[in-house]
Amino acid sequence: MFAYELHRAHHADLVREATAQRLSRQAAKVRRAAKAAARRSGDHDEEGRVGAERSRFARAA
Repeated sequence: MFAYELHRAHHADLVREATAQRLSRQAAKVRRAAKAAARRSGDHDEEGRVGAERSRFARAA
């Protein structure tokens, strides 16, 4: 009976690990899709927004 309980516990651990790996792959896939969509739409959130105070610096030659 003890061997069976060890087997069930090991099986449960494997199932939990597989679920965690699947979720992490799905999250990575969603992040990649969001980055690709942002690149296609021209949205540059990673670079930040340009402020409205453009007159603050001298214009380059």
